[in-house]
Amino acid sequence: MQDLSRVSVVLPSLDPDEKLGTVIDGLLEYGFTDIILVNDGSKPENLFYFEEAARHPEVHLLHHAVNRGKGAALKTAFRYFLDNRPEGLGVVTVDGDNQHHPADTRACCEHMLQTGRCVLGCRDFTLDHVPPRSRFGNHTTSLVFKIFCGMTISDTQTGLRALPRDAVQILVDVAGDRFEYETNMLLAFKTNGIPFDEVKIRTVYIEENKSSHFRVIHDSWRIYKLILAHFFRYTLSSLVSALVDTGAYSALSWGLRGILNGFSLTAAAGIGARVISSLLNFFLNKKLVFRTRVDTGKAMLRYYCLALPQMAAQVLLTQGVYSLLRISDRANGLRTFIYAVVMTVLYFVSYMIQQRWVFAPQKTKEEVEKYE
Repeated sequence: MQDLSRVSVVLPSLDPDEKLGTVIDGLLEYGFTDIILVNDGSKPENLFYFEEAARHPEVHLLHHAVNRGKGAALKTAFRYFLDNRPEGLGVVTVDGDNQHHPADTRACCEHMLQTGRCVLGCRDFTLDHVPPRSRFGNHTTSLVFKIFCGMTISDTQTGLRALPRDAVQILVDVAGDRFEYETNMLLAFKTNGIPFDEVKIRTVYIEENKSSHFRVIHDSWRIYKLILAHFFRYTLSSLVSALVDTGAYSALSWGLRGILNGFSLTAAAGIGARVISSLLNFFLNKKLVFRTRVDTGKAMLRYYCLALPQMAAQVLLTQGVYSLLRISDRANGLRTFIYAVVMTVLYFVSYMIQQRWVFAPQKTKEEVEKYE
């Protein structure tokens, strides 16, 4: 059994009831000795529960004068941990509604201490007692993460997360003050190359999660717009690059028409256009879309390992359509249109590969040794 004395529990709370005391008693019973409790601007009639909790010497109570959101409460506790727990190895975030069993909280912490990795406590949403809105919301968000972010996470909404100190130092500066902050934390895992594992936990819902402060429409939009904004930036980058590519292809096709013809004309114009647009697309994707810190040289090498076969596919597919439809070299407008259509077909494949490989953060030798 791991010693939990150097792991701080982070417990944000808004307008709690008697379940807050049950949560704290359970944590103390399972060996936790440092609980950072944050009152996120609760109503006066609920302050009694914080006063009761603060009677425990293991509980350190922090206050927000007004409600600032769960994300802000988490970051307040993270900063307190970093400033006041120099020997602390990490934190574990827990919700105050008694839906996280202290045994599961301990299991997540022990896995973190053993591996040095972040740990997500993940519920089973296939069980019959899971509220329909929670099942639908999690399945939808997990699918969105899979498609648009290239991350496989079985419980994107879990509030039980064990985080090593070095991860906390990064996550404390992640944007977001309300529920979207927890989504941004997951996105930051990928952006910063932070490794994480999942640990199965009990799937507990009390009164169908009635005490949750999550606003289905408003807070869901705050979450999804973060992910969709990522895809929008990629689409914008691709459109700008496509316009440059198509313009360059049209200009080169017109300029080389008297010198080359047939396949050689298609190949020369396609290659020239792709070289120009690909350099633009690489830097737009690295700086604005994926916002990765991966080494430029390594990322560019991987980018062109993808771009060169893609360029060949564009040229071959385009020329194949030209030949199939018997389009002459002088039909410049139609040739340009077909080229743009072929480029669009390859768009989604390129996105998936760039996301999962080209701009994916690479572990250093020290990180590989640390997490093995």
